[in-house]
Amino acid sequence: MLTRLTELFKYRELVRNLVIRDLKVRYKSSFLGFVWSLLNPLLMMLVFTVVFTVMMPNKSIEKFPVFLLTAILPWNWCAASINGGIGSIVGNANLIKKVYFPREILPASVVLSNMVNYLLALIVLFAMLLAFGVEIQPMFAFLPILIFIQMIFLLGLAFFVSALNVSFRDTEVITEVGIMAWFFLTPVFYDIHDLFPQYERLMYILNPMASFISTYRLVLLQGAGPEPYFLLRTLATSLIVFALGYAFFIRQSRLFGEEL
Repeated sequence: MLTRLTELFKYRELVRNLVIRDLKVRYKSSFLGFVWSLLNPLLMMLVFTVVFTVMMPNKSIEKFPVFLLTAILPWNWCAASINGGIGSIVGNANLIKKVYFPREILPASVVLSNMVNYLLALIVLFAMLLAFGVEIQPMFAFLPILIFIQMIFLLGLAFFVSALNVSFRDTEVITEVGIMAWFFLTPVFYDIHDLFPQYERLMYILNPMASFISTYRLVLLQGAGPEPYFLLRTLATSLIVFALGYAFFIRQSRLFGEEL
């Protein structure tokens, strides 16, 4: 695995070009282009805000729009990375058959291109934070660390689903249902303290995205630093997911030529 990671670093220029290609293709025929990376989370925030403040009022959560936006952005990065990673190998079958390069570059480029979208959307988040009177705190310095840890986690998932989809083409259909269920089990539009107070610790252990979102909210909304144990546990979970996903990808990559 270390050898493959070293080789992957040597192909960093190819990774950069694939990330740029993914971004260009995504917005090629779009009138607003990259602006959609800013408007999309805002529109989602607007819909959920109307539902949970007008139609189904929830007065227990203050500053609900920014509470929601801090969760929507990392969740969108997660969902888009998995959905895009699934077809990253199968969709580039012709390229794989013609030229040699580390195959893991393809799912990795999907995760990184969606990370660029996430970083762009942070502009909107910071503007919303200021609009709702949330001051910029020194603890915001933890944000790059959280983004890096989430990137490791998503790379592991993308490696796994992309390799699995080569042998089992039903992976995409099953994953769509799984992501929907995962969304509702993740505290995106609700506070985990209110719904699952007795199972809160278990939810954090079983659902890494719940840990990420709660930590983002702690840092951005409360201006507090994450507990060292909590942060280290999230890092350990991400590294385990990365190692298992990458190991599975390496083993399955030997069969890509036959399956594709």
